Amino acid sequence: MIELKNLCNSFGPSGSEADVREMIKQDITPYATEVYTDKIGNLIAFKKGRSSEKKLMVAAHMDEVGFMIKYITDDGRLLFDTLGGIDVRVMAGRRVIISDKKVVGILSAKAIHMQTKEEREKTTPINKMYINIGVESREEAEKYVSIGDVAVFEPNFEQFGDGMIKSKAIDDRFGCSVLCKLIRKEVEYDTYFTFTTREEIGCRGATPVAYQIKPDVSIVVEATTAGDINDAPKHAQACCVGSGAVLVFMDGGTIYDRKLFDLTIETAKKNEIKYQIKNFIAGGTDSSAIQRAVAGIKVIGLAAPCRYIHSASCVVKESDLEDVYKLALALITSDTLK
Repeated sequence: MIELKNLCNSFGPSGSEADVREMIKQDITPYATEVYTDKIGNLIAFKKGRSSEKKLMVAAHMDEVGFMIKYITDDGRLLFDTLGGIDVRVMAGRRVIISDKKVVGILSAKAIHMQTKEEREKTTPINKMYINIGVESREEAEKYVSIGDVAVFEPNFEQFGDGMIKSKAIDDRFGCSVLCKLIRKEVEYDTYFTFTTREEIGCRGATPVAYQIKPDVSIVVEATTAGDINDAPKHAQACCVGSGAVLVFMDGGTIYDRKLFDLTIETAKKNEIKYQIKNFIAGGTDSSAIQRAVAGIKVIGLAAPCRYIHSASCVVKESDLEDVYKLALALITSDTLK
């Protein structure tokens, strides 16, 4: 069974998911009826169900937020832009890994003792930051990197405290790990387990895969922002780490099917699975692209609450991850998804 640690530590920014895809493919192939990769890089695993009355798709995205090199200065600094939404306040001083060569770099900005009073009162913008790879000229830098190379935060998976996990890329390698466990089980309906690409830059893998499969229902498994931090008001916390699987009725891109939303709550209660309802409308997932595809597809959103999402140190609780898995399993092994 593939470990979450190995998935999170893998290199896979948007558009460069090959390492993650190959790891998942090797893990799930013995349990699938058919496994294939489409033209955009989505990994699709079909599993025959007990019934062909409905067609179900369960989705998680393989990519993580990252960086793309866009210019190399004469003194060897790498100018970059982000792949996905990364808060610039969590970037300076972080180690990154660049390209399949695994070049180590440091996200850097002007030292604080060199900043003006006005600069110290503001967050350093991305166009004033750079990646330092320890060279002093463009010619030397070009031995290691090229314009267009991509980077991610350095792998740093760690278990700590009372059942907590800290890592880069929990969004959405956690979802991928859930699908890898689910495919080992017998399913009620013909089910497509889809590991999508490019979610962080606009759900670009989910659209073609939804048109290929044309499912009746789709379950999207994600990590979602938890705002249960000091001084955050209750109404703005969205969800809380340690309070179970997160059910979503609406986010920044999707209004979820109400009948299926209610069914998911009933399923959680029936199986005594801890759950919570996201109380803040923000963010977005592959659900938005899937729901709009073909002639419209019914979508369920299941998520794990995650602190400091899209940073080098995303934090989740193992019990929440298990609750999401249990709820997804209860849904795909029953005949209730009408």
